[in-house]
Amino acid sequence: MRRRWLVAVAGALWLVLLATHLLTATPRVRPGEDALAHLFALPSSWFSPVRDALMRATVELPAPGGALLPGLTTGDTSRVSDSLDSAMKLASLSHLTAVSGANCQIVVTVVFFLLAWCGAPRWMRILGAFVALIAFVALVTPAASVSRAATMSLAVLAGLALGRLRGGISVLALSVIVLLIIEPRWCMDYGFALSVSATAGLLLLTEPIATAIARLPVLKSLSHNVLVVLSVPIAAAVACQPVLILLSPSLSTYGLLANVLTVPAAGVGTVSGLILCVLALVAPPVASVCAWIAWIPAEWIGRVAQSVASWPLARLPFVDAIPGFILASLLSAAVVSLVVVLPSRFSAHQKLVRNIAAVVVVAALGASAFAGVLVIRWQQVVIPQDWVIAACDVGQGDAFLLRVATPSAGYRVALIDTGRSPEKLRSCLDRTGVTQIDLLVLTHYDMDHVGGVDAVIGHVGVALVGSVSDLGGEHIVDRIRAGGASVTFARAGQTGALGGSAQTDTAQVNNAWVWTVLWPDGTTPHMQEGNPGSVAMYWQLGSLSAVFLADLGADAQNIIRSRYHQLAHIDVLKVAHHGSADTSHELTSQLHPRIALIGVGADNGYGHPTRSALASLTSVGAIIARTDTQGMLFVSPAGVDIFTLSTER
Repeated sequence: MRRRWLVAVAGALWLVLLATHLLTATPRVRPGEDALAHLFALPSSWFSPVRDALMRATVELPAPGGALLPGLTTGDTSRVSDSLDSAMKLASLSHLTAVSGANCQIVVTVVFFLLAWCGAPRWMRILGAFVALIAFVALVTPAASVSRAATMSLAVLAGLALGRLRGGISVLALSVIVLLIIEPRWCMDYGFALSVSATAGLLLLTEPIATAIARLPVLKSLSHNVLVVLSVPIAAAVACQPVLILLSPSLSTYGLLANVLTVPAAGVGTVSGLILCVLALVAPPVASVCAWIAWIPAEWIGRVAQSVASWPLARLPFVDAIPGFILASLLSAAVVSLVVVLPSRFSAHQKLVRNIAAVVVVAALGASAFAGVLVIRWQQVVIPQDWVIAACDVGQGDAFLLRVATPSAGYRVALIDTGRSPEKLRSCLDRTGVTQIDLLVLTHYDMDHVGGVDAVIGHVGVALVGSVSDLGGEHIVDRIRAGGASVTFARAGQTGALGGSAQTDTAQVNNAWVWTVLWPDGTTPHMQEGNPGSVAMYWQLGSLSAVFLADLGADAQNIIRSRYHQLAHIDVLKVAHHGSADTSHELTSQLHPRIALIGVGADNGYGHPTRSALASLTSVGAIIARTDTQGMLFVSPAGVDIFTLSTER
């Protein structure tokens, strides 16, 4: 009885404290949000001071824990870097980057068992968990994914109310129908499919998997509740894998292990983060100290993700599209048959089913592992060891590497632009073995040229960048400088050398890429920023010459043609603006390139490369290579004035 009074008094005090801070808040509803988001817009606005207080209390916490803690607690991922987000995805821990169904389940479970410990009857436990869930959704802001996860968690509560967990399946089915009536577009939403799959897996498979793994000798001594906790990620993984294959045709090699290792930390991190929210609101000095306690589980999650993501073969390729979905469904069904459906003692018929299931599992996993090794080996084979120019396949965007061997320092590497995605650029750098960028060139600040810069910040020696015209560009330059790079703004006439010893008064430097900035020149005010002012450069390595035109249009190209008559019959041309129609056929004719490299994405929506650009290149006899159809592109020396073009496909 005393415990019930304790809970009642604590709840009353909490409501009074919230009322003094939150009732003056003004709701903000964003147009275009989902219907459930509008439903929670008012209560969510009440919790804005709580979210702001948490961000202030955790501002000094180091990453990765300090970046993940706000996401675990309130769904704020503003501090999560692209590299950390990529590691979380590789480790199959992306559901812990921000609030998801896992966090909703943690809140419901903690409140339910806390009320049970206090002696509350079953109906009070379910009601308390329901109220806590609604408050939690309001706290973390009503994004569509959170609304779906909350609705699915209600299905679990309904199953408990019916007296048996599996009874929640009928409620889950009803929830799906109601949600699709409210938001019919969710029938085509992967997040919705994953929410439903994960919840169905928890309802149907958690208890059977817990019973099955209890047969293992090393786990026999664990309590049933601990086994249930361990079985939760297994149940969710088995249920969600077919849908995940449609998103990314690969299997996470260590994802299950990572999830098991982080299950306790996720619960502790979420609960301690919520407690920290209260302290941050009512006692900020105390919260700043206690934030370090909440930081520990979040730091563990981040460290596990970073470690797992760095292990070899973190993901194995799998069959794509509908065949992959079917094979993954068979694989999940076989796993369930092996560890859940079949009892410990088998009849002759059951042994046959078990053997078939085992064959399916072994065949699917074996084929996936073999494909992974084969793909990695093939990637190594298609990359020539002596390349000096490489075009990264980063989709619709530019990311070009130039490399030169030096006698004492290995390779010197320059990177021209970074593409749109840090993950795609990082994949290119990994495959080519590039770990340090000696010279980074950012031609201008469109996202398809600078969006992947997070992949190299902290690994750049010198940066040569275009003119900055807005706060976004300033922010990127500041981050590069903060990462330890010295930054110089490019202007026509600047020269330098990558590798060797720089001799700016001569066009030839042995064992070095000698470069000259061709554009912008500062004499055309209307062409100093954006595409018209993007940095164009001339590069020369021995007898190999190359011109990189960034995203220049025809006007700027024609000025370059008129000022640099000596630029003729070059070996490699980086085609301007992904093969846009706004190009100078006169400059193309003067340069008369042997090889034309085009960084472009498949089905890009811009019509790049255009027929006119391709026709101009064809008319001068250039060999055209493009990343959308041929993948990564490589230029390698093959003798005096002889060069080899290699393509990934």
